[in-house]
Amino acid sequence: MTSRKERSKEKRRHKNRFLPYLIGVFMIIIAGGFLVYYMLQKDANNLTEMSHIREIGTNGILPQSTKQPLPKEEPVMETTIKISAAGDFTLGTDESFGYHGTFVHEADQNGLSHFVGGLKDVFKGDDLSTVNLETTLTNATRKAEKKFRFKGDPSYAKILSLAGIESVNLANNHIHDYLQQGYDDTMTSLKNENIGYFGYDHKYVTTIKDVKVGALGYEGWADTTEIRSRISNDITELRNQGVELILVHFHWGVEREYVPTQSQQTLARFTVDNGADLVVGHHPHVVQGIEEYNGKFIVYSLGNFMFGGNRNPSDKDTYVFQQTFHLQNGNLTDKKEIKVIPFSISSLTNRNDYRPTMLEGKEKERVKQKIIDVSNQINGSDWLQYEVKN
Repeated sequence: MTSRKERSKEKRRHKNRFLPYLIGVFMIIIAGGFLVYYMLQKDANNLTEMSHIREIGTNGILPQSTKQPLPKEEPVMETTIKISAAGDFTLGTDESFGYHGTFVHEADQNGLSHFVGGLKDVFKGDDLSTVNLETTLTNATRKAEKKFRFKGDPSYAKILSLAGIESVNLANNHIHDYLQQGYDDTMTSLKNENIGYFGYDHKYVTTIKDVKVGALGYEGWADTTEIRSRISNDITELRNQGVELILVHFHWGVEREYVPTQSQQTLARFTVDNGADLVVGHHPHVVQGIEEYNGKFIVYSLGNFMFGGNRNPSDKDTYVFQQTFHLQNGNLTDKKEIKVIPFSISSLTNRNDYRPTMLEGKEKERVKQKIIDVSNQINGSDWLQYEVKN
């Protein structure tokens, strides 16, 4: 029989015989684990590299970040442009009036500053002022064959700059009172004072706060196909020049009539429909009403203002119309803001001293109500909601 000691040795020999196999299996498992880890890590690196390759641009430069920057919002730039308009400026007289009590007499006695003393800088506080220059500024002597022929000394152009007025309408029935020479001299006189002008073939364009503003002027005695064509073409021409704001002056209507004619109304509305931003008128020598039409304002007659054509007119009421236009990034918005400023054409009630004077108190209220009343004879006075309170 085999002894216990021998049996024990036999068991140890049996175990030792399998030990190399166990160690080999264990080593294989460890090596396999390392291999799997290596392959997984390689695949991860390959994926990362491929992702980076896809992100590299055509210039071969790896972007700093894969995130796309958000588009920047354009800042909103608010701009306001205040435009003033007034009626007839007859800076002179008709030689048939004689001398005493005329515009020329007043200028000789009191100097040119006399005429602007009652304005309270109304035209200096805006961005652009426009009026109707209903006279010639010339030393010419040859006259047109007509009843009234107005002229003033060329130096009277200085009155406009003293007042703060930058531009004038020439399209009226007195600008050629001294024929072509008088007309040419008038434009020269204006240029010498850096006063712009418009009307007929002349267009006025200026830049205010980086915004182009333009003005046009017409004699609008009748609403005809011819004048409509001119207006449409002129507005298109200004728009093509990048003009954002367009003001149109009309010399039209019937003298001493407080309600505009039908042709005034249809022509004004056509002008708005074709792109005008503000329409103003003159010639009747009295005020006519204001209309809001398709979001724009039509001021049918501003009346006289600094008027050397009459020593003592029975109706001395007038006004300055102001509109403040609001723009965003150079584009006109729908925001409306207006101001009606009642004036008298004279600082005196018993005669005309040609010194327009801003009204106060009851006289101011009276003229304002008059403008409301004549507006209600056209298309109401809804424009009052846009008026800035004084």
